[in-house]
Amino acid sequence: MGAVAAVDGGQDRPGEEGGGLRRAISPRMLLFFVLGDILGAGIYARVGGVAGEVGGAIWLAFLVAMALAVFTACSYVELVTKFPGAAGAALYCHKAYRSPFFTFMVAFAVLASGISSASAVARAFGGRYLEAFVSVPEIPVAIVFVLVLAAVNFRGVSESVKVNIGLTLVELTGLLLIVAVGIAALASGTGDPGRAFTFSGDRNVVFAVLGGAAIAFYALLGFEDAVNMAEETEDPVRVFPRALLGGMLLAGVLYLVIGFTASMVVESEVLAGSTGPLLEVVRASPIPIPERLFSAIALVAIANTALINMIMASRVVYGMARQGVIPAVMGTTHSARQTPWVAIVFTTLIALALVSFGDLADLADTTVALLLLVFTIVNVSVLVLRRNPVAHRHFVTPSVLPIIGAVTCLALLAQLLWDDVQEGGTIVRLAGGLLAVGLVLWLVNVAARGRLETGATPAAQSRA
Repeated sequence: MGAVAAVDGGQDRPGEEGGGLRRAISPRMLLFFVLGDILGAGIYARVGGVAGEVGGAIWLAFLVAMALAVFTACSYVELVTKFPGAAGAALYCHKAYRSPFFTFMVAFAVLASGISSASAVARAFGGRYLEAFVSVPEIPVAIVFVLVLAAVNFRGVSESVKVNIGLTLVELTGLLLIVAVGIAALASGTGDPGRAFTFSGDRNVVFAVLGGAAIAFYALLGFEDAVNMAEETEDPVRVFPRALLGGMLLAGVLYLVIGFTASMVVESEVLAGSTGPLLEVVRASPIPIPERLFSAIALVAIANTALINMIMASRVVYGMARQGVIPAVMGTTHSARQTPWVAIVFTTLIALALVSFGDLADLADTTVALLLLVFTIVNVSVLVLRRNPVAHRHFVTPSVLPIIGAVTCLALLAQLLWDDVQEGGTIVRLAGGLLAVGLVLWLVNVAARGRLETGATPAAQSRA
């Protein structure tokens, strides 16, 4: 899909943009990091949503979603090898458009997508998988779950790639169990392979597949986070294209098999009505798999996804405050724990509001809507930044791919929002509300900095 090309005949290796970070991540570790970021709560929780949209052809929706995600992934690969900094989409937008406000809103959209994703996962935690152990109302469980995440985040969590690899193996084990169910169902004749080629009868097939792909897209998110590891990766120019695209393809193939298996073993209506769709597959399995074992694996995947999202969200808020783009109070750290407690409280309050007013489907779709907007901007940024060559070799994706990526991201976003408006506009309100919070923070910070720059205190202003 692309090649490592010399730009201006510069160096083979990129210059150090961050400075001081040790390049300790090997190619294999990065591959597992990408795979671990993609695998997780999405596939465990959203297969049912895809089935409700497209019918039995779940695998086709995942195939379309994977193809569309690869276009954007190629753009990320070019940008991360060209500008190997740790700020991701915000860095690329800053270099492309040089607008502090626009860069901030893109960064806040990424931040908001992390909080909405964690909130969706919190609702999933209180669903069908937890019922294997105890039956409790979903919303109170989600609220307690978010508060527990905040407590862990406040205490201090040392995230490492090796820990991520271990948790990835746990998540992968659960998904391989579903693959084993599919093989056993085919061998024993207990499944219905023909069901995997049926579509929902109440809408046009093309729109059904696009709608299903927009939902399936949630399960493929995470690849964009890997670019933040560029400064700590050995030879990122050589390693990133293979690791990022390879991890996406491995996850995508696994998702295709799982989608086919789910629709073959369980009727679409049952999957669509469950908050733990893969547990329904285990229940219908021709081989004995303990429900509680699989539920425990799913809960680990769900909890890990939520924790990573909330840790990253609070650190992004902290970083923005330290850079002076949002009120400085957001950068306050606890004297004993040395964790950004104000940022943690801020992100936790938003998450609590989201889990109280949005369900799993709406929150997951809000995450997708925010990131589709960001991905559109990133795809365009690739073309804009072609005018800014750098003095080292980097991956170059064919120009047609970011164009296709931008168009398809907009098409998916339009499909998602159109469906949402037809059903009441919940996603529009949630995404718009989150971006409005960012706008308020920006305006408050501008007003505060204006007072500081003029030397006028509130008291002085009142006397005037």
